[in-house]
Amino acid sequence: MLKTDKVERLELYKNRDTQVFLSKFLSGEITDLEPVYDPKTGYRYPLVEAILGDDSNAEVFLNKLYETGILERRLYDKIVHCSKCDSANISIRYCCSYCKSFDIKRSALIEHVKCGYMDVEENFVKGNKLVCPKCHEELKKLDVDYRKAGMWCTCKDCGKSFDIPLTAHFCRNCHTNFTFEDAVIKDVYVYTLKKEAREEASVGWIVIAPIRDFLVENGFEVESPAFIKGKSGANHMFDIAAYKKKAENTQKMVVIDLATSMENSVSEQPVIALFAKIYDVSPENAYLIAIPKMSENGKKMAELYNIKLIEAKNQNVAIKTLAASMKK
Repeated sequence: MLKTDKVERLELYKNRDTQVFLSKFLSGEITDLEPVYDPKTGYRYPLVEAILGDDSNAEVFLNKLYETGILERRLYDKIVHCSKCDSANISIRYCCSYCKSFDIKRSALIEHVKCGYMDVEENFVKGNKLVCPKCHEELKKLDVDYRKAGMWCTCKDCGKSFDIPLTAHFCRNCHTNFTFEDAVIKDVYVYTLKKEAREEASVGWIVIAPIRDFLVENGFEVESPAFIKGKSGANHMFDIAAYKKKAENTQKMVVIDLATSMENSVSEQPVIALFAKIYDVSPENAYLIAIPKMSENGKKMAELYNIKLIEAKNQNVAIKTLAASMKK
């Protein structure tokens, strides 16, 4: 996976919609995201629509997660849309290869094995029996006395017969007739969470959404991600910035960064990076959430730089520890 893709993934993990959506996979609520067919609009992803609050952006959202390596997909179906109005409410019509009428009759062809006579099945029918029109012998057993030799079509408009009909489409929405050449064919997918993304998300990035909700519930105004201009004039990004009014024209600012590691502990680098930012921004409190835990060097540096360190294995522990620390 390209490095740039990982950077994009980490940014997407901070998005609330992404966090809520991925939590469905991580909690086991879903393992595969399958589309649901709607006769008027085609395939939809109702779960994603509910998260986004907009049914028009579901496919764009899923495709972005796929392109950045968060989701993987497999082909589920292909669906025809109208070339004029893009409706998926399409019927397939089998048409006469001569006059293009779709008012055709389909019949089975039968061949009498003994005499070689071939005709449509209805011409063999006499009462409840099949009788050869040529030699008048009764046909009793399929693939012994007779065999099915394919299909035969007859046009009710022009009266001509043919074996293979033309395929055409009719849009029930705008009443447009169109052929295969003009059809808009869209791929439809089932989505699953990639193993690498599951590991990345489960070690911490899904923590941001519940922490943000916790802060809002406790009277903070929250930005995530937050971009704050420091005394130097430079903009600094924090995973979360929370504000609460203290008195008239003054407010308390708390910044929070999240550091995760696939190894046993987080290195001291996130501590150094956070200190550089808070030195320029001067928040009232700065928290660093380390998942699953912080290295010994990182702990010492956090204490030296007056950074409140929270070590947590999951979001519940992180929120509980943060709440206890903020009450002090």
